[in-house]
Amino acid sequence: MTSGRLLVIAIVLVTAVFAGAQWWFQTRAYYQPIDGADLFVALVDGGTDLLPDTGFTGIDADTSPLRFRGCFTVADPAALVARAVPYPDATPLIAPDWFNCFDAPAIGAALEAGEAQAILSQPEVRPGADRVIAVFPDGRAYAWHQWNGSLED
Repeated sequence: MTSGRLLVIAIVLVTAVFAGAQWWFQTRAYYQPIDGADLFVALVDGGTDLLPDTGFTGIDADTSPLRFRGCFTVADPAALVARAVPYPDATPLIAPDWFNCFDAPAIGAALEAGEAQAILSQPEVRPGADRVIAVFPDGRAYAWHQWNGSLED
């Protein structure tokens, strides 16, 4: 084998190892499953309420304020949406593919079609990020963190 071929093989191997490591760090390394979260709801009267939820499953990571995702159900979605502060321009972020319950494109499409309502859970849950909840009429609910623009100055 010539030295040129050895160099090409070495470059391809290093690239493949780096790509595999990059994928693993982005989708697996830092996410931790969480069994529960204190989900609050910002109310239109200015107060907050602890949201009673059932069947919560979620993920989070300390490496980014945007890595939180949660899936759960609520007992009375219509009453919740009526009392809560609406969240304009809610855009659910893609979750890792192994976190099956959170389908960001489907949630986003439902929000755009009016099949689900986005409400503010907590403003500034982390610096620059709000916690947002999408509530469906059948009680399914999904939570994530979204940039709010407060750090742009």
